[in-house]
Amino acid sequence: MAETRDGGERRRGRNETEEERADRMWVELIQEVRVAQTGVQILFGFLLTVVFQPKYAHLSHVDQVIYIVTVCLGACATGALIGPVSLHRLVAGRRVKPQAVRMASRLTFVGLVLLLATMTASLLLILRVATHDGYVPYLVTAVVAWYLVCWYGIPLWTRRRHTSR
Repeated sequence: MAETRDGGERRRGRNETEEERADRMWVELIQEVRVAQTGVQILFGFLLTVVFQPKYAHLSHVDQVIYIVTVCLGACATGALIGPVSLHRLVAGRRVKPQAVRMASRLTFVGLVLLLATMTASLLLILRVATHDGYVPYLVTAVVAWYLVCWYGIPLWTRRRHTSR
């Protein structure tokens, strides 16, 4: 317990059992996954339609390879971000919620990394097809840097700066 200015003790953290903590963390994780799932599913659905467009046949070989890699990344991201739901369903009632939360958290992190890769490849493909200009790699790099700052930099900075010892 930390002390207050008047010498009294101030509670820090939560007074919860491991199971209560797992329940709370599960609810928080599922809320986070819902946001990411929606984004990856919309992106993946869009990607699946591209191959059926007349312009697809006229893409260069490199652009077709980028497209195939992007679809595979999107499929993997979708799998990883839906994985926690299946994990929960298959282990529900088995008294392994703390372990399931840890595994679901890892799956979610992998899904976010794959989503980052999918969005990067999608952006690269779209800008290559739309502009054919040499600045595309620089633009994609700038956007990826922005994603990295928003998704990892700020959260890690916040965790480091505000986590109590």
